[in-house]
Amino acid sequence: MASRFDWAGLRDLATLPSPADLQHGLKDVADLILDRTLRLAVTGLRNSGKTVFITTIVHHLLEGRELPFLGAVQEQRLLGARLLPRPPGALPAFPFAAARAALSAPEPRWPQPTDALSALRLKLRFAVKGALRRRLGEHRSLQLEIIDYPGEWLLDLPLLEQSYEAWSAAALDAAGAPARTLLAGKWRSFVASLDPARPAGPGDPARAAALYTEYLRRCQQEGGLSFLQPGRFTMPGDLEGSQLLEFCPLPPGEAPRDSLRALMAERYRRYLDEVVKPFYRQHFSRFDRQIVLVDLLGILNRGPDCFADMQRALETVLRSFRYGPSSLLVRLFRPRIERLLFAVTKADHVAHNQHHNLRLLLERMVAEAAGHARFEGVRPAFIALAARKSTDTVRTEHHGQLLSCVRGRLKGSEEETVLFPGEIPPDLPDESDWQEGRFRFRDFAPRRLILHGAERPQHIRLDQALEALIGDRLR
Repeated sequence: MASRFDWAGLRDLATLPSPADLQHGLKDVADLILDRTLRLAVTGLRNSGKTVFITTIVHHLLEGRELPFLGAVQEQRLLGARLLPRPPGALPAFPFAAARAALSAPEPRWPQPTDALSALRLKLRFAVKGALRRRLGEHRSLQLEIIDYPGEWLLDLPLLEQSYEAWSAAALDAAGAPARTLLAGKWRSFVASLDPARPAGPGDPARAAALYTEYLRRCQQEGGLSFLQPGRFTMPGDLEGSQLLEFCPLPPGEAPRDSLRALMAERYRRYLDEVVKPFYRQHFSRFDRQIVLVDLLGILNRGPDCFADMQRALETVLRSFRYGPSSLLVRLFRPRIERLLFAVTKADHVAHNQHHNLRLLLERMVAEAAGHARFEGVRPAFIALAARKSTDTVRTEHHGQLLSCVRGRLKGSEEETVLFPGEIPPDLPDESDWQEGRFRFRDFAPRRLILHGAERPQHIRLDQALEALIGDRLR
């Protein structure tokens, strides 16, 4: 029998908050009235650069330097910033000190990526802008809480609107696609050897789930694919080894009460109830601003299948921020994200004259989903940036033609080199783009992060991203 989604239970979840939720809500209201707290959420799929982004924005805010396009810095109103201690019961600490040490070491290295929920808090002190506002106090403080979470978790929101049977059918269909069929071989063979209508044999659920998880991780690591559900299977965080992740899709059919198919369907429902819903209720609903980081260059390198897969993933992520009257988020709780920024990272890996096309291409990838979001009141913005600048744009002559190239140290090499990285199409790549092998963007090693007063800019548009995300709260 097909399972049905319990919308009545979901409505109850939205209308009957727990005492802890009420306590959080009262504090949120007080913070908003006093205009003193802002929660900035940072997310992105694997290799998007979340750790470097958070580390560098915190570093530059603490230093009060190299942010000329942040209004409070440009107008010399930012008086200073300092890290705040973690309050009791807070999220795990973002590893800022370790990440900054890695970037500022004599032989710098990219910091270890984060793969779970973490946060840090900053207190920003600034002079108020405007005579009327100054009558209420010349100086003001803003507590900026930065929350880091894997973008893969956002891919789970659509599951709340899918029965186990519907999700299984979609997942099995995807596993048979050319880009995935070899990667899914072991899992599909094992599932084919089972009779899902019979009771589960000893170890069958765990074995099936382990092979399904292996398949998803191979899609991510070997295939460069992005649309992988459930998201916690590739980024489990504190659920590593939990029975909550011991389920997988199965072919359609009868589901007697004690059958393997019924067991998998029940675990799927538990995953939604105990993992997906709590994340959105306890954390996502309390974010004020959101930035989504995208490694677009890496996906272009991977080819058309990976590009299309990333496009689907980004559209799904954008769907998570659609707050219209029919939105699932509104039925779950009342969300409040005010600003949403999509950022192409690693813009320094191409010449400066390609940055505009990078931004345009990202916009084109989610154009339809962004249109729906704008209709429902969400206005996503787009930017190309490099949180840690590892190259310089230089002009070189080649056969009498001037080319815009980049100079930097390639990953794994010792010396800096100059190379022509290629060009970015301003629109979605067509068939000829892929056939010509046009996209061969290289990875660069980090330059050392200068802690006190750098001689040259150490980022690209990091300050513009900050102005878009928090500038209005520093006036």
